[in-house]
Amino acid sequence: MLGFSLAQMISLVVVMLVAFPIHELAHALTADYFGDDTPRLYGRITLNPLAHLDLVGSLLLVLAGFGWAKPVPVNETALSMRWRYAPALVALAGPASNLVLGLLSGLLLASGLIPVPAGPSQYLPTAYEVLFIFTLINFVLFFFNLVPLFPLDGEKIAVWFLPQEMGEALAKLRRFSFGPLIVIVWLLPRLGVPVLDWLVFYPSEWLVRLFIGG
Repeated sequence: MLGFSLAQMISLVVVMLVAFPIHELAHALTADYFGDDTPRLYGRITLNPLAHLDLVGSLLLVLAGFGWAKPVPVNETALSMRWRYAPALVALAGPASNLVLGLLSGLLLASGLIPVPAGPSQYLPTAYEVLFIFTLINFVLFFFNLVPLFPLDGEKIAVWFLPQEMGEALAKLRRFSFGPLIVIVWLLPRLGVPVLDWLVFYPSEWLVRLFIGG
């Protein structure tokens, strides 16, 4: 809605029903692999969208193009310490799943198996249009989730991989909750500093162009 085309609406629904559950399942499976059964106890080892979707996040995704799923509960103290970076790998698994989905759908676009439409469809969108948008959204989700600010996955990854002092300093920003992220997403673009374009949208568009040319 809010001016979305039918192709965009369908793609957002597919993202909600496919990409969101796969993203959260990737977190859950990785935590389970490293010895934390918390996601299993909460019923998150499943592809059933109902186990992963957040009502408000789902509605906002379809209505405004920005949303979220329910975070997978993880007990970091239960993760195997044989792998020092297990918590970071659990966090990385979600964005990695979006990258894989984007690459797979991008390869399908590039394969020629789905005909390229001669022009915008008058009625129902073509499979190519929906898949194109689905590919772009998954790349956007990949790069956005890697932004190293709470509550995104990138923050957890950075805290573990940065030198200890820098990681601890980054973790202290959690006391400000969503504040730093709101600055990046909303305030800076209005001040003429499009950080999100540089970090998320430009690299996402570049990846899509690799598959479709141009």
